[in-house]
Amino acid sequence: MDDNKMAKGLLLGFLTGTIVGGVVALLYAPKTGKELRSDIKVKKDEFLDDTSEYMQIAKEKANKLINEGKKKSEMLIKDAKDKASSLIGDANKVLSEAKDKASEKLGSAKEKISGESDRVKDAFKAGIEAYKEEKSKS
Repeated sequence: MDDNKMAKGLLLGFLTGTIVGGVVALLYAPKTGKELRSDIKVKKDEFLDDTSEYMQIAKEKANKLINEGKKKSEMLIKDAKDKASSLIGDANKVLSEAKDKASEKLGSAKEKISGESDRVKDAFKAGIEAYKEEKSKS
């Protein structure tokens, strides 16, 4: 029974929709073919004009973005070069100072070694002389 009521409701809705649709179609009858083609042509021309206008705007915005990107990248490259030059200069300064300090330390180390070497030679000579004297006494 429920299926029968549902089928009747569906059929009644279909018929009502068909009638309402037919009435609306009669009230808004289409234009003649010539008028319809003319309207389509006008709408097509409007659409093409709008499209070309949007394309022009898009090209202008794209060019603007590209130019801004180029300027920013050039600035970033310049900043990076400046910072790299500064870092290289600082590194060279530190390296030069380290070389100078190393040279100073090396010089003082050579002097100390030379002094100690002379002391060791003198001590060795004194030891040999003392040995010779002790040997000659016996």
